[in-house]
Amino acid sequence: MPASRTSFVCLPCRAAYKQPHPEAGVPAGRERVCPRCSGALIHVGSAFAAPRRRDTRAWRALSVLLHAGVRFHKSCCGGPGWRPRTLPEVRERLVHARRTGEPAAEVLLRFAPHRPVRGQQRRTGRGTVSSGGTDW
Repeated sequence: MPASRTSFVCLPCRAAYKQPHPEAGVPAGRERVCPRCSGALIHVGSAFAAPRRRDTRAWRALSVLLHAGVRFHKSCCGGPGWRPRTLPEVRERLVHARRTGEPAAEVLLRFAPHRPVRGQQRRTGRGTVSSGGTDW
């Protein structure tokens, strides 16, 4: 059976690569390097979906998540769970973490309770109402 593959990210290049999982026969202590810039790659997990290279805001938000220790590993239910994708979502949670003293990594993983749930109606500017959906 082939070794499982997982995602690694190079933040300066804004690139993601699938490589064998760290426990799957890779020599211990060997650091993964980016093929473009020879910088260190960050192990982000197998449930990671990279943003487009030109989407600098999404990469900045991802950088904050990764530096806070948040990763994208599959859980028992088939996915990594909710993660903020935009800078305003990240900023909102970091402000909350500073105010309450909670660890940033925990607050970044929490879905904000004031956001609408899929299927509920929400206001979308100028008084119009839309029916649920995702904010992506």
